Amino acid sequence: MDARLKTESMMVGLHGRPEFSVVSPVRNEAENVESLAFEIADALEGRAFEIIFVDDSSTDDTRARLFALKGRIPQLRVLGHRRNAGQSRAVRTGVMAARANIIITLDGDGQNDPADLAGLLGQLTRADAPGDLALVQGRREKRIDSGWKKFGSRFANRVRRSILKDGNSDSGCGVRAFRRDAYLQLPYFDHMHRYLPALMMSEGLMVEDRSVGHRARQHGRSNYTNFGRLAVAWSDMRGVMWLRKRRRSPGGVDEL
Repeated sequence: MDARLKTESMMVGLHGRPEFSVVSPVRNEAENVESLAFEIADALEGRAFEIIFVDDSSTDDTRARLFALKGRIPQLRVLGHRRNAGQSRAVRTGVMAARANIIITLDGDGQNDPADLAGLLGQLTRADAPGDLALVQGRREKRIDSGWKKFGSRFANRVRRSILKDGNSDSGCGVRAFRRDAYLQLPYFDHMHRYLPALMMSEGLMVEDRSVGHRARQHGRSNYTNFGRLAVAWSDMRGVMWLRKRRRSPGGVDEL
């Protein structure tokens, strides 16, 4: 197989599309994106996949560094928001542009380990998976963050579980695998990425979780703070509760 055909085979599966799409939202992560992109490509070598980085209107040279990688990583696609729209919108932009029906997401700060992607994918697509399994949510067992940040996350997760009853202990973890068609059934709103398990379950779909690693941030700083998250959390949860109450299920669809 010549080099051109080998490159094409790494990008598409049997039906001319990738087996799965990896989506990573980024904002002002210039020092992290190059190493992360190569880690993703190396972790998934031999599979038919694409990598979609969505730059949420960075003010540093994140976008330029990603564009420069396109010649070195053939699976890489780079999308850019014209205005800052937030992480949930960046994820949605990537999912809507994805060519595969299986999506894996991970944060662009390098704290999610690409070595976990294959395990999430395998759990979602295993032969004996329930037919209505739509999401495998990552669960950080040993979170590498400041004590204050971990406290804020634990507090938010505890409140969310008690109100939404989604049974998930770490819905804020950015690494997850899900079906694109199931995701696109969900109503979009800002910060929805933190409520994917509850939203999937409200559609009658099954959710599982999986233990994943977590790493220290090597460069830059978080775009989000505890107070910033908590300021909108109650409003978000009230919105999710309203959506769940207003949902009406047809109990399935039959073609006649």
